[in-house]
Amino acid sequence: MSSDSSQPGDTMAERSQDSAWKHWFLLNANRWLVTALLVAFVFVGLLILSQVSPVSLRALMGEKEPVHFLFQALVTALITGVTLVLTINQLVLSQELGAVDDQRERLEGSLEFHDDVEDVIDAPISPPEPAAFVRAIISASQDRADEFRDAVDDSRDEEFEERVDDFVDNLTTHADEIRDDLEDAQFGTYDVVKAALDYNYSWKIFRARRIRNAHADSFTDEAKDAYDGLLESLKLFGLAREHFKTLYFQWELINLSRAMMYVSVPALIVAISMLLFFDAEAVTGTVLGVDTVVWVSVATATIAVIPFLLLIAFVLRIATMAKRTLAIGPFILRDSSRGEEIEWD
Repeated sequence: MSSDSSQPGDTMAERSQDSAWKHWFLLNANRWLVTALLVAFVFVGLLILSQVSPVSLRALMGEKEPVHFLFQALVTALITGVTLVLTINQLVLSQELGAVDDQRERLEGSLEFHDDVEDVIDAPISPPEPAAFVRAIISASQDRADEFRDAVDDSRDEEFEERVDDFVDNLTTHADEIRDDLEDAQFGTYDVVKAALDYNYSWKIFRARRIRNAHADSFTDEAKDAYDGLLESLKLFGLAREHFKTLYFQWELINLSRAMMYVSVPALIVAISMLLFFDAEAVTGTVLGVDTVVWVSVATATIAVIPFLLLIAFVLRIATMAKRTLAIGPFILRDSSRGEEIEWD
């Protein structure tokens, strides 16, 4: 019961069983870089397939007109994609539209939350900037943890004192790391949300409650007050993380819709041009031993699917974050790198 060796890793990457490159690809990498990697994969993949195919593209074009049918489908898909962007915008805007009573309730809820945070961080006013706001709560949890340790220093229960000391050491060390990550982070980038997700407050709540239940008889009034303050700071951090995660999702969906608009128009122009003006017979010769028709067809097809690849890049991060943070509070919904069962009773 006294061992906490079942503790998962501090960062989200350490808690995940995914390989480092997969975690980077799904979450940490710039979404435009991921899109570029997907574009390169599609281009090279199509080029390789054209060379291993038993029938040349030029021969097929003389019989079935595959390029014509391909770009006809791509034009339809691109127009559908623009419609999808409008749907995404409507989804985001629907969260912002409402009657004045709804807006008043949102405002009062926000101000009430700020009041609660200000009580915990012992400040007359809480920071308005998200990164500083999260740092303030983490600093408060660190201070409350130190107060909790001080309150049990003279306990006659040595095991209780030892477990609290180990718990506080882990929390304060982790808090220092996250605060450093948040120092220059700006909301709108992934850095703020990444740092907040790395601070595994749910495990800290579980571990604090486990200590409370195991050593209830050793808690003095001072220790109870310190414990309650620590638990409250961790709860508020959980609420703040979920709030900023939701705002980040909306921010990313807006960025996605704008980016889709930017890349859809050139892609549509390329696809329509291939339908209206492309003549295989007018394209002759080879480049690097590959028929020029193949180069043109593969390049234009890749350009035409860029909006779809961009959508994949953005949705991969959003979906991965949503899956890994479905639960609020001390729940673990997926496998982690703990390597053993959690002691809870």
